[in-house]
Amino acid sequence: MKYYIIAGEASGDLHGSNLIRELKKLDASADIRCWGGDKMQEAGGELVKHYRDLAFMGFTEVLMNLRTIFRNLKLCKQDILQYKPDALILIDYPGFNLRIAKWAKQQALFTKSGAKIIYYISPQVWAWKENRVKMMKQCIDKMLVILPFEKDYFKNKWNWEVQYVGHPLVEVIDSYKRHEVNNPMIFSMPENLAEKEYKGRIALLPGSRKQEIRIKLPVMLKVADQFPDYQFFVARAPGLESSFYDTFSAGFNVGFVINQTYELLMRSKAALVTSGTATLETALFGVPEVVCYKGSPISYQIARRVIKVKYISLVNLIMDRRVVKELIQDEMTVENLSTELNELLTNQDRIAMLRQDYDELRQLLSKGGNASAKAALSIFNFISATI
Repeated sequence: MKYYIIAGEASGDLHGSNLIRELKKLDASADIRCWGGDKMQEAGGELVKHYRDLAFMGFTEVLMNLRTIFRNLKLCKQDILQYKPDALILIDYPGFNLRIAKWAKQQALFTKSGAKIIYYISPQVWAWKENRVKMMKQCIDKMLVILPFEKDYFKNKWNWEVQYVGHPLVEVIDSYKRHEVNNPMIFSMPENLAEKEYKGRIALLPGSRKQEIRIKLPVMLKVADQFPDYQFFVARAPGLESSFYDTFSAGFNVGFVINQTYELLMRSKAALVTSGTATLETALFGVPEVVCYKGSPISYQIARRVIKVKYISLVNLIMDRRVVKELIQDEMTVENLSTELNELLTNQDRIAMLRQDYDELRQLLSKGGNASAKAALSIFNFISATI
């Protein structure tokens, strides 16, 4: 069968590559054409467009690149019609993929020829832009979700039967742990600290975008000064130059790693983590964490009015209770972060309870086995039944 897969970000490329491998196990004749990245290409997909040419973050950047975005949409539509896939598989990346889904549902290929539209990793409509769901339900033939509460959300609120397949990060991190012995941590560290004896390492994950790093990293670095017996490392975003970080870190005794966040987490006793997928990754590595968020006053006020969730971290959202401490906006201070970090380093009862919660979280996310394998089997059976 012929599969056309679209992923527009690094995480989508990772999950898309694992999906491709599983599809090829089920379908020996699978012909896969994709938008994604190096990992999807290495897994056997024929790459049409790399995600680095697609990812525009922020309102201003999107406006400045509207021509490129529309050109990419046009190219994608033409390529789909020419390729004539049996399945169009959309992975997250809603700004682009929902436009493609809406367009595809109007084409004869998907209305008369029997080709199906499948969405893997739902847009987070439960948090914001909930009005998208009506269109999604009309345009998507099968929705595969990766967060356990999403199944009930779509069923109870929208009368839409979707399939929960588990979270693909579980298998990614399990696989990393099995092969971690071959992944030594490569880091830069001030020379005067490289040989010092420490009680352990602390990971600082300030995010990947310049605007969020500018606000959060200076606070995190001041916390590092409060714990001289620990070695602090900043996980640098791969797309940002080292000189950008140097403007904040001058005078602070911290080290840096790049493209080695997992290596750092494997070797850390605790972490200060910006909200997002990194909070879930940190939990799946079993690292005690404090979740941090701080934005500009205007952005924060807008977010409070638009985003409709009780928590900002995926860990707490999935567990539907406060498992990890969240310090948001005015609460994200050096004093508060230092207090929480000290608890995570010294309070053995707190650490033990957190590890129990992390185990429960992992069980929830891995229910039913390998997420990529479950998603691939669901897609293969669904398409096979309609051909």
